[in-house]
Amino acid sequence: MAQEHYQNRILQAIGANFSEQKEFCQAVSEVFSSLDLLLEKESKYERYSILERITVPERQILFRVTWIDDEGKIRTNMGYRVQFSSSIGPYKGGLRFHPSVNLSIIKFLGFEQIFKNSLTGLSIGGAKGGSNFDPKGKSEGEIMRFCQAFMSELFKHVGATKDVPAGDIGVGGREIGYMFGKYKQLTNQYEGVLTGKGLDWGGSLARTEATGYGSVYFAENILDKYSLGFEGKVCSVSGAGNVAIYTIEKLYQIGALPVTCSDSGGMVCDKEGIDLQALKEIKEVKKISLSEYVKYRPNATYTPVKDYPRGRNLVWNIPCFAAFPSATQNELNLEDIKVLHKNGCKLVTEGANMPSTLDAISYMLENNIFYAPAKAANAGGVATSQLEMSQNASMTSWSFDEVDKKLKGIMKHIFDLSYETSKEFKDEGNLMLGANIAGFRKVADAMIEQGAV
Repeated sequence: MAQEHYQNRILQAIGANFSEQKEFCQAVSEVFSSLDLLLEKESKYERYSILERITVPERQILFRVTWIDDEGKIRTNMGYRVQFSSSIGPYKGGLRFHPSVNLSIIKFLGFEQIFKNSLTGLSIGGAKGGSNFDPKGKSEGEIMRFCQAFMSELFKHVGATKDVPAGDIGVGGREIGYMFGKYKQLTNQYEGVLTGKGLDWGGSLARTEATGYGSVYFAENILDKYSLGFEGKVCSVSGAGNVAIYTIEKLYQIGALPVTCSDSGGMVCDKEGIDLQALKEIKEVKKISLSEYVKYRPNATYTPVKDYPRGRNLVWNIPCFAAFPSATQNELNLEDIKVLHKNGCKLVTEGANMPSTLDAISYMLENNIFYAPAKAANAGGVATSQLEMSQNASMTSWSFDEVDKKLKGIMKHIFDLSYETSKEFKDEGNLMLGANIAGFRKVADAMIEQGAV
């Protein structure tokens, strides 16, 4: 079919032009794999060159960040902000500080953000940014000086109705505070230019919890559809950052038993259930290795990464009813999902961005494992960021319960939209297809209506 030829032609061009950007090419392939029926039904998307346009960022900003360490030595890092799409609202997406950050990572995250933000039903476009700076092992002063240096360039490109970054891996409330302070100093403006701010100066209650809570709310919607529930069910969670911690917290609140968590050094399995307070003290207060967990819970086990089999993540060896990959991209591969399936896993809900490889996703869809894709399941964080923007714009502050209620409603909206779209395209329950088509269609239609820009 002509539409399929069009789709494959653009994908091949992207692969040829950006072969070194493997994560970006993977993200585009995942979205394009769901669009066959839509492109067949609606020829306008080819007529208006939507695939060519939507895969090229509106703006890519690469810059040098120089800062001074505690020894007085000048250090240099790369800074990035990829403003992918403003078709349905100002650019919105997090900043990631991690040594793995490069242009491919930022482009994949920004591309995903377009459709994730579209699904929320809120007026926000897609962007992402960050640096290969590693906050681990740095002093408070070094982190502050880096954040200030980073914002000294970024401030030229962001603003409350232009581009509103948030946090991501390596960027929490501390880093947001340092960047906000520098922005305010440089612009002489007090505006909601960043989300994830402190509660005393414009932040929103429930923002810290939002991505983890939202992923569980989305999973609940899936199980409700099939008259199932989480009560008493064992769950595996990867990660030990905000997403993982508050996924674990919400799982406990709905009666499930989360038994794993992990960080870059290794994984914990606590068959009696992860001690949430111990986990928070280790990761939110002391900010130390998860290996310390066994000092709090001697019956738990800790396995360092060096003992993992090649190409495997041992979090997924633990038998469970549901898995919540909540750490980083491509952490769940084909071998992992086969082990999960063999051990009785019925549901995979993605709390991280693109945590499953393409062949793992195909296996889930082919073997009737409930699959909640990241752009739908982890949209709670950006949705609550937009709620923070709304509070800033109106100079008000909402209660935790009010924000949480709105978050729960947004996650139900995303599920319903994804599910109904999957029915429309004759693949009922395929939430990846439904989310991709629904997210794409809204943005593509806006692009058409706004002309060749």
